[in-house]
Amino acid sequence: MTKIRFTAMPTADAMHIWNGGTDAYDLAPERFVSDGDGNPCRHCLEDIAQGEPALLLAYRAFPTLQAYAESGPIFLHAAPCARYGAEETLPPILSSPDYIVRGYDENDRIVYGSGAVTLTEAIAARASDMLARPDISYVHVRSSRNNCYHCRIDRAP
Repeated sequence: MTKIRFTAMPTADAMHIWNGGTDAYDLAPERFVSDGDGNPCRHCLEDIAQGEPALLLAYRAFPTLQAYAESGPIFLHAAPCARYGAEETLPPILSSPDYIVRGYDENDRIVYGSGAVTLTEAIAARASDMLARPDISYVHVRSSRNNCYHCRIDRAP
């Protein structure tokens, strides 16, 4: 069994936004106050509590633009938060019944046939099996209903 780690949005990406940077579409993030329902921060991988300031922005979880570099909406705490550190455990934001779990190769391309809607409790085992394959470099966890990026899964060192 391949050891895995759940990887949050890089702190450098979050700091870019917190320091006034623009999102994947070169737009300023939208500021709002969280209603506490369905606003998962992609940096700390916790829900943004009701009444907390939050940001909505377009995010591209890939290093460069290319055909498979999907971008989409994510939430982020409006003020800096600690990056998710319990990488060996399922992040708190993964609370829906299921997610899309999909593999990418070393060139950040989708590995065809690797994506599947996966029950939340089966994500770790599925990712472990996928990362045992030499053609899969990392895995994304995305919303099965809206395709929003939640986190990445990598091989643990």
